[in-house]
Amino acid sequence: MTIQTEPVRFDQARPLALAVAIDVAMSGVDVLVVRDILGRLALLLDDRSSKVSGASQGLWAERLTSTLGRYAADRPLLLASKLFQPKAFLASPRAAADIHYRPEPGHGSIRWLDNTVVGADWTRVSTPEQRAGDTRTARTALYGFKGGVGRSTATFMLAKHLAEQGNCVLVIDLDLESPGAGPLLVAEDQLPKYGIIDQLVESALDNEAGLDLVTQATHFQLQRNGELWVAPARGRGEPGSEYTYVDKLNRVYADVPGQGQGSFADRLEAAVRSCEDAVARESRRPDVVLLDSRAGIHDIAAVAISRLCDLALLFGSDNSQTWAGYRDLFTAWLSSGKAPEIREKLRMVASMVPDAEKATYLETFRDHAWECFSVLYDDLVDGDTGFNPSPEDAAAPHSPIPILFAAELVGLDAVSTPGWDDRAFVRAAYDSFLETTTNLMIEGPR
Repeated sequence: MTIQTEPVRFDQARPLALAVAIDVAMSGVDVLVVRDILGRLALLLDDRSSKVSGASQGLWAERLTSTLGRYAADRPLLLASKLFQPKAFLASPRAAADIHYRPEPGHGSIRWLDNTVVGADWTRVSTPEQRAGDTRTARTALYGFKGGVGRSTATFMLAKHLAEQGNCVLVIDLDLESPGAGPLLVAEDQLPKYGIIDQLVESALDNEAGLDLVTQATHFQLQRNGELWVAPARGRGEPGSEYTYVDKLNRVYADVPGQGQGSFADRLEAAVRSCEDAVARESRRPDVVLLDSRAGIHDIAAVAISRLCDLALLFGSDNSQTWAGYRDLFTAWLSSGKAPEIREKLRMVASMVPDAEKATYLETFRDHAWECFSVLYDDLVDGDTGFNPSPEDAAAPHSPIPILFAAELVGLDAVSTPGWDDRAFVRAAYDSFLETTTNLMIEGPR
């Protein structure tokens, strides 16, 4: 009688491959675990200084094939000495040390190289040291795992508040699928000819020079010497030409090897710099850049949070969907070894807080946020030092910045309601958010 065994699934394949990699590393050989875009795994052994016997090779290859099933690569065991350019893999900047393995003296190391179609930029975090020589404006990303949490309205309120304090502010609408901040800030007939989407499409062909990308906000008058500039997701187009937004959107995320700026992430970073440079040419360099990011686990959000910003405001309501989504994201940062680099520039925003139950709601929100953020914090035992703020730490990433719920804002057509943002109930809802986030942007995350 034949016993049917359950096939290996995606989540099971990685720990199975790691078990074999640990045995290899314990023999003194450095190991790179490579996962392809389908999830199949192979071990690349650096045998250039530590020789590997033929018997061991056969044993490890057979274990990989038999335990991984369909998730074993066609060549599950590779030797660096047999590759034409082993450094392309072994010295790849995308390879990260495995956080679950601590080598003992005489043992080899284990690193992971994950190849993906999309989403890789969640784990490519720019550190403060890498940004130290960058003279660009400080940037803040506003992000929500789920839509409908008031992110774009908060971007509007924060931008106006900063500009009214005399700052030169640039808002970049990166929500290409559902532009939000742009329409709130600029009348349609005052849009620039081109938007962020045009910059991304044209730069893939090195054709982005001369694009008109920014304009000043039109829906209110600023006091003092502040300025508020906007780079909308879409432009108004050339007179007499059809503006085919959807056709552009269908092409914007493609990586283009050997042409233009290549990857989508590089083009997005260049687009943000181009908008900053455009404001500098028209007036002065922006003091603050606000990136209104796409919701969800999306490539735009990945680049905005991991690579482009100095502060990331994470919006959410106190519900299971919010915490499940953020936990998945934090777990990805932990698994890639990027937790220490990302966690201190994050700050949680509690959106739509019920005013009548504010204190109780925020306490519960804070506790749930701490449980979620603990994925990114260090596990400390007595006497250890590290980053592990307490639930009550008001300056910690998990400590919520509140925005009160205002029923009057539900369904409000902000564009056709002049002065809506100066009403008393709106100011009351956003006062704490504006004060706290402004201080964070000026002083920086701790």
